[in-house]
Amino acid sequence: MQVVNPATGEVVASFQDAGWEQVAERIEESARAFATWRRTPIGERADVLRAAARILRDEAGEHAARMAREMGKPVTQGRAEVDKCARVCEYVAEHGPAMLAPRPVATEAARSWVSFQPLGPVLAVMPWNFPFWQVFRFAAPALLAGNTAVLKHASSVPGSALAIESIFSRAGLPPGGFATVLADSELVPRMIAHKAIAAVTLTGSVQAGRAVARVAGENLKKTVLELGGSDAYLVLADADIARAAAVSAESRLINSGQSCIAAKRFVVDRSVLAEFEQALVERMRAATVGDPLREETEVGPLAREDLRDDLDRQVRESVERGARLLCGGELPRQAGAWYPPTVLADVAPRMPAYHEELFGPVAAVIPADGEADAIRIANDSRFGLGAAVLTRSVERGAAIAELELEAGNCFVNALVRSDPRLPFGGVRDSGYGRELGELGILEFVNIKTVWVA
Repeated sequence: MQVVNPATGEVVASFQDAGWEQVAERIEESARAFATWRRTPIGERADVLRAAARILRDEAGEHAARMAREMGKPVTQGRAEVDKCARVCEYVAEHGPAMLAPRPVATEAARSWVSFQPLGPVLAVMPWNFPFWQVFRFAAPALLAGNTAVLKHASSVPGSALAIESIFSRAGLPPGGFATVLADSELVPRMIAHKAIAAVTLTGSVQAGRAVARVAGENLKKTVLELGGSDAYLVLADADIARAAAVSAESRLINSGQSCIAAKRFVVDRSVLAEFEQALVERMRAATVGDPLREETEVGPLAREDLRDDLDRQVRESVERGARLLCGGELPRQAGAWYPPTVLADVAPRMPAYHEELFGPVAAVIPADGEADAIRIANDSRFGLGAAVLTRSVERGAAIAELELEAGNCFVNALVRSDPRLPFGGVRDSGYGRELGELGILEFVNIKTVWVA
């Protein structure tokens, strides 16, 4: 298992893959830890999360630099990611106990209530693009609920995976309470089928989600899947164009465009189309592209060269089918997985930029003939993770977000993001189940009815 620095193409670290016997031992270690952890008072479990938050903040610079080397994230964004991980630990520690408290229900029984009990070891199959946040947003709620965790992280970020296990160990989790396995993806089906694994969560591609769901279904194990996204941002006729372009560019360029909930399709009313395109191009061109270890860098390389090459194919095919290239779109002649901020105009259904997820700094602008057409285009996608409405009519925007857009997270005049206080997840090919908030913490518990006559 090799770590390739995407900024240079150089191998910077190597790790030994675990075989099945090692993986099975780690799962069984997690099961042994569960027997103890589930009976640890919830206040003590919360203290472990608070300790993890302190460690995260103390080591933020170290972890940000590791992410930059492993997958190209600019260090300023890496530190922000680590801080968000600390915040989810603190939020869950503070509010989770009340969310998991028994809830009395009045019946003809002498006493009856609903209790929330942990399930056991939860297998997490996680991606490279947010190597800390994707893990912590699942782990903090699951661990507070009394579950243990087995992490099968992306093979390109093994250093991050091991660092997270170390953080939880030093915070006070028992051995095996959080177990990282550096294993090939081919072992995931056997991991899911292992009798000790109680449930599975995956963030990744649609293809990976279907494969995990298939094996989990055969073994009757609960799953939460957060898959791809092709978020539509509706720019209505009354939008503040300067603000809309700023929000759109920021969302499109987060993590160098490698985010499931980054803005990807910009559905723009024709009456403001030319003005928006000009403003968006100015914002995209102004972004500082460079070494992810430099403080001023806003856009780094993509995580791998094969991902960059696939993005380039999508752009070239879209242009061949009629899209206009407003900026970017040319492969840099340098080592590493670089791709420039790019804007495509006149994007239409016959193009990859219309239907496929663009996992990189490429914006697809789609003209719309009024509000109803914009809503139709936004919903014309197999994905349904996030969407946004940019408009001066806030109440109308809120109604569109709540009632019209078919996505799990809909924002008005702001970029789509996850928040520890709110449930996060998608519909359609973007997956099912929720993370974060009260609904997220209840995904991996046994919701148990207790009746006392």
